[in-house]
Amino acid sequence: MSKPKPISLKVGDRPINLTQVLKLANCVMTGGEGKLLIAEGRVKVNGEVELRKRRQMSVGDLVELEDGTTVRLD
Repeated sequence: MSKPKPISLKVGDRPINLTQVLKLANCVMTGGEGKLLIAEGRVKVNGEVELRKRRQMSVGDLVELEDGTTVRLD
């Protein structure tokens, strides 16, 4: 099985947190689902497991999910 194509999410300079990134990139259906993934340690940001749901994200950050999905913030 091949790795999913990386998702590019344009956020500009507006503040955005990790849960919002997961929702906007259509990686989860609800904020609650995103929070659960994060709480279970199934999401990495820039190669490190991230447990903070409200972690402030910036352009250039890379989010990786356990299933191989990646989201780069542009």
